[in-house]
Amino acid sequence: MHINPIQLFDAESSTFTYILAAQDGNDAVIIDPVDRHCERDLAHLARLGLKLAYVLETHAHADHVTSAGRLRERTGARAAVPSGCGIAPAELQLDDGDTVRFGAAEAIRVLHTPGHTAGSVSFLWRDNLFSGDTLLIDGCGRTDFQGGSAAALYDSIHGKLFTLPGATRVWPAHDYKGQSVSTIGWEREHNARLAGRSRADFIALMDGLDLPRPKLIDIAVPANRQLGLGHAA
Repeated sequence: MHINPIQLFDAESSTFTYILAAQDGNDAVIIDPVDRHCERDLAHLARLGLKLAYVLETHAHADHVTSAGRLRERTGARAAVPSGCGIAPAELQLDDGDTVRFGAAEAIRVLHTPGHTAGSVSFLWRDNLFSGDTLLIDGCGRTDFQGGSAAALYDSIHGKLFTLPGATRVWPAHDYKGQSVSTIGWEREHNARLAGRSRADFIALMDGLDLPRPKLIDIAVPANRQLGLGHAA
């Protein structure tokens, strides 16, 4: 029944959370949940009659604390995280090419897409790509902390994400301009940071951004490496 992603938003950190529901039952997964919206997300699941099977993280976020641990405690779901992000308490450590299965026949493919952070992953479900901070709508994630690399980000996007079918829908972890979804084809042709830009030009662009340090990084990253547990909402 619920074959489209359910997109939820946190206005404070401009974070998108996604609920994916199995077509053949009531199993669901949630991607990149935010601590302050734990009750909202539980209510959403209850309203739709869904049972949470997995909590997925695209990386250890620096701008918000995850509710993964709390959701796991409340629902019995298992946490599935990128193996390169140092999130030790999770049940599943995901590597490139892994598959997360839920419901009778749903499969989420894991793509290791380093660059924003060294361990970042994207998730591919049906014709939907959940790109984390790797690929944003008309942009991309920053590359100046947590093992980030502009060269690695360029290779991840061009070598893995831009090779997907053009109609693949792109659902990012953040948006700051009131947008919600794009496609691989549009981003390949029009993304302001990536389209028509050589690898060397992209690296120079990213290395010259001089962005302010994320305000919550010293709180969020350690908390997220513990699935948000021990952090006051």
